Amino acid sequence: MNIAVTFGQGLVNQIGIIRQSRMGTVGALIVLFFVVIAILAPFIAPHDPWMTLKDANGKIASLRSPSVEFPLGTTFLARDVLSQMIWAARTTVFIGLISGLISIVIGANVGLFSGYYGGRIDEALMRFTDIIYGMPFLPFIIVLIALFGRSQSFVILAIVLIVWRTSARVVRAQTLALKQRQFVLAAKARGCGDLRIIYRHIMPNILPLLLLYTAFNIAWSIIAEAGAAFLGFGDPNHLSWGGMLYELWISGQSRTAWWWFAWPSIAIITLVSALVFISRAYEEIANPRLRQR
Repeated sequence: MNIAVTFGQGLVNQIGIIRQSRMGTVGALIVLFFVVIAILAPFIAPHDPWMTLKDANGKIASLRSPSVEFPLGTTFLARDVLSQMIWAARTTVFIGLISGLISIVIGANVGLFSGYYGGRIDEALMRFTDIIYGMPFLPFIIVLIALFGRSQSFVILAIVLIVWRTSARVVRAQTLALKQRQFVLAAKARGCGDLRIIYRHIMPNILPLLLLYTAFNIAWSIIAEAGAAFLGFGDPNHLSWGGMLYELWISGQSRTAWWWFAWPSIAIITLVSALVFISRAYEEIANPRLRQR
């Protein structure tokens, strides 16, 4: 049985873990809902999110509160908030998923190789991780965007370069414990190569931990993107929930257009909370003490 099949079977088993947890199931359904919205955005958005709209009387529909005509209201520039929310879900979900998945791949591999090999490799990788820990996100992304411009790619790059560090340390600690177990020693005695031991024997045993931190990393990435966009460092060519809050702030209508503030905020809180619910299901597996309560 090859590594891909083993890993695939492990992922299938994780679905059962989520289904056993009520919070995990609710979180998974919420995340699935936002993913579907993001995929179907071009087909379900009632208006062009950049279009200046007029009401039934032909007047510019600026700062209209929620109504039958505009279910979530309109912005200062008479743009439909519902359409913007749907299209912004694409950017937020895309950046969150891509950043979270890339960061967990980097963090997992750094932790696996650092913990398994030890010695100079461990020292070098952990000192590099310590350097990354000393780099605060917002100043880092400000410098990066000042050098290369406000681009979605550089926002993802900035998030990835920061987020992987915590998962790397946790995976390293788990690998240090697992590499002394009998099944790893037996694999070495049979002449298995290092990569086979790392990915075939060690990684499947820390898969719940990896998925736990995948959910954490995606949630943190969404918060980081929203924070960067709110400060004006998001990609101006792509709508995001944080970018909507930024436009609200610079319009000076934050005290009057409550609907413009409420819907992006609720969406961010809901999606991040759903990911925390999923992570809770895996935390009960990764930390047996929680199951005893």
